[in-house]
Amino acid sequence: MDNLHVNDRLIIPASELGVSFARSSGPGGQNVNKVNSKVTLRWQIRQQPRISHAWRERFLRAYRNRVNLNGEVVISSNRHRDQSRNIDDCRQKLQAMLRAVQHPPKLRKPTRVSLARKRMRVADKRHRGTVKRLRGRPKDE
Repeated sequence: MDNLHVNDRLIIPASELGVSFARSSGPGGQNVNKVNSKVTLRWQIRQQPRISHAWRERFLRAYRNRVNLNGEVVISSNRHRDQSRNIDDCRQKLQAMLRAVQHPPKLRKPTRVSLARKRMRVADKRHRGTVKRLRGRPKDE
């Protein structure tokens, strides 16, 4: 297994990625009861010196249900019929998760609704009310 290249700042050595195998419930045909094709990938994130504290906190906040009590990220895959493709799938999932929270979210810049837009909204409401009022029965005079 090769090192996991997340970006220019983070390359996870293969020695830090723990991989275990189990029998898969997914596709496999006659081999499903004989071959351990399900892959579970584990990576220690709590005491990880390779990523910044802020990046780690964003990751833990976004994926807290994927991190166990030991501080390991646990990712599993049984999408494919063979181990090697499931290993690649787990590695891609971890890569995507780390990239998704790499940068802090952009802060929303509060804006105000323009006066013209407010007037247009009120005029549209008035017009809709008129249309609905005219749909009813004519009043007896």
